[in-house]
Amino acid sequence: LKQRERRHYCIKKGFIIYNLYIRIYNNGLIIDSHAKERKKNSLQLLKFSHTSIQMSNSRFCLLSLVSILSLLIITTTTNLVAAQRCRPDQTETLKRFKNEFAFSSSCTEDAYFLRGVTCHNVTGAVTVLKLPGGCLRGTLRDNSSLFELSHLRYLNLSFNNFASSLLPSSFGQLHNLEVLLLSSNGFLGQVPSSIRNLTKLTQLQLSHNKLTGDLALLLQNLTNLVALDVSSNEFYGTIPSFLFTMPSLSFLVLSENHLSGSLEIPFSLPNLRVLKLSYLNITHQLDLRVFSSLKSLTYLDLSGISLTPTSFPRFVKSLKNLDYLYLSNNRIKGNIPDWLWSLPHLTSLNLYNNSFTGFEGPLDHVLANSSVQVLDMAYNCFNGSFPDPPLFIINLSAWNNSFTGEIPLSTCNRTFLDVLDLSYNNFTGLIPPCLGNINIVNLRKNKLQGNIPDEFHINAPTQTLDVGYNQLTGKLPRSLLNCTLLKFVSVDHNRIDDTFPFWLKALPSLKVLTLRSNRFHGPISPPYGPLAFPKLQILEISHNRFTGSLPRNYFENWTNTSLKPDNEEKMYMGDYSSDRFNYEDTLDLQYKGLYMEQGKVLTFYSAIDFSGNKLEGEIPESIGLLKALIALNLSNNSFTGRIPMSFANVSELESLDLSENKLSGEIPQELRRLSYLAYIDVSDNLLTGEIPQGTQLTGQPKSSFEGNLGLCGLPLEERCFTEKTTSIEEVEEEEEGVLKWRAVAIGYGPGVLFGLAIGHVVALYMPEWFFKS
Repeated sequence: LKQRERRHYCIKKGFIIYNLYIRIYNNGLIIDSHAKERKKNSLQLLKFSHTSIQMSNSRFCLLSLVSILSLLIITTTTNLVAAQRCRPDQTETLKRFKNEFAFSSSCTEDAYFLRGVTCHNVTGAVTVLKLPGGCLRGTLRDNSSLFELSHLRYLNLSFNNFASSLLPSSFGQLHNLEVLLLSSNGFLGQVPSSIRNLTKLTQLQLSHNKLTGDLALLLQNLTNLVALDVSSNEFYGTIPSFLFTMPSLSFLVLSENHLSGSLEIPFSLPNLRVLKLSYLNITHQLDLRVFSSLKSLTYLDLSGISLTPTSFPRFVKSLKNLDYLYLSNNRIKGNIPDWLWSLPHLTSLNLYNNSFTGFEGPLDHVLANSSVQVLDMAYNCFNGSFPDPPLFIINLSAWNNSFTGEIPLSTCNRTFLDVLDLSYNNFTGLIPPCLGNINIVNLRKNKLQGNIPDEFHINAPTQTLDVGYNQLTGKLPRSLLNCTLLKFVSVDHNRIDDTFPFWLKALPSLKVLTLRSNRFHGPISPPYGPLAFPKLQILEISHNRFTGSLPRNYFENWTNTSLKPDNEEKMYMGDYSSDRFNYEDTLDLQYKGLYMEQGKVLTFYSAIDFSGNKLEGEIPESIGLLKALIALNLSNNSFTGRIPMSFANVSELESLDLSENKLSGEIPQELRRLSYLAYIDVSDNLLTGEIPQGTQLTGQPKSSFEGNLGLCGLPLEERCFTEKTTSIEEVEEEEEGVLKWRAVAIGYGPGVLFGLAIGHVVALYMPEWFFKS
């Protein structure tokens, strides 16, 4: 086993180093006269390292790797020495060019900037300029100092940010250019006609920008092209027919543009090795026989061009040198022919999103003897049993089909296998016992039974384990502790009967843990101290049988959810990429009251879901420490007490669900400070008082606050000031009555006195009136 692992390591590292060398070669760093010979030698070394699979002596593997590394070191050293031979005026021009842009902190040193510079041995003029990717930021103008370097033969500005600049017409002044690489720079708009002046160009890369123009007019004078890549732009017009009659052309990529027309012309490209025509608007039925003459092809991409007829294209059978074949997103149906697996050099095959239903030939060896290393059969209509995988398979993706039966045990003998994605099928039986040998394992949404194998060996390479939506039982395997690289664990919607896995805190890289809808039980509070996972960002334990309360310090030391998100290079979690394939983890999300199945997860996303359990007690005030938390769901439990005011400190919170608990008191006014809060649900509690009046809260539907008899205010119909208004009116009526009686009393008193005085006068002076009355 150790010898096999060493050989596996040797071959994988050999491929990585070789691909790095070829990338450097293709980017033009190696331009000396011995470059082609070195490339040839590296190819031979790769073949030798590949044959070492059959050899037990690992010293040969080491020598092969050291030899390839030596080539890289010698070449890089040669370029660094050459950069020191530049004339002072040329160096000054380069520095002025550098000062035209803003730089990231890692690129400010002149030595770092100049390491991709080569000058002529005699004249000292700059002939090669390869700028570090990701360093430059700003606008590239027509009067830039760059265009004073008139002796440039090789220019690589790729992977820098030129702030949506127009492509300067001054490029046409660099008449000596042979290689111009401008990929992924943010250039936009019409390509200037001056580019046609660069008649010495042998390599032109403009891919992944927003450039437009008539491609035929742009290229009509560039007859010496050996490599052309204009993919992922907005070029229009017909596909230039003259490209297919240029005998020196070996690399042609036109993919993802607005090009149209037909390809009925006979191809006369004896040296063409790479051809990518994916996602073009080819208006005529494509005569696939035109590709049969391309005997030198090693890479062919015809994805998304609606191939007709809809059966597997037979011309592929004649392409004996083919290494990469991409036919995804077409309408091909039927069986895959057995001769395809006999192509001697085929290593990458992508058949994603077609209508294939099966394989020709016996399943026990139809794939097993193939040289394929990366196989994508996802999103088709395959049914029946799954064939034994190819012997040297690295990435096997067959998700979203209708495969049945058991997963072949021969999968465990594929020692190079890094990615196994058989999710969304109908596989039955047990999970193979070799998961600890595979980096990415996704068996989600099948009908697998039994336990998760407890056979993860020490230093197992497993990074992703997704076995959700099956019929698995038993407990979580304790040997998962041996997977120190484990980042993603999802066992949701099974029948696993276990306690909360406090022991997983020992995994230093674990980011996602999903236990939803199982039979987990018991407390989720550790015997002592807070529940602190070092890197955990997503914890989903909803719809289990967890009980108990949470201590006050429960959310202390949750490092990744306590810090504001950093700027990461990768956009999505589980973005495992190589030269041959990429893989991104997906997750079912309950967010803002909505359920989203299998969505890609942003690297900074942070969520906690404890809903649907029997948790009780108060919500800990320490929840306020989770400043980077985006979604929190504590609904459908038995939490009591008040809503913590510390929620106001969870400044990134967008979704909050506290519904169906026994929370009391008022909703904290501090929640109005949560400017990102787009969804809140506190329905079916015992809350009282006025709903805080703020844009984020009053904009919610009534259902978010219903079921609380003591709540009032918008958006509910109950008004909080009804009683107060009534009492004021009553007081006003009482005061008005008092005023009336006072007026009567004021008039009555003097009237009585006046009457008595008049009566006294009459009785004294006119007594006869008094007696008569």
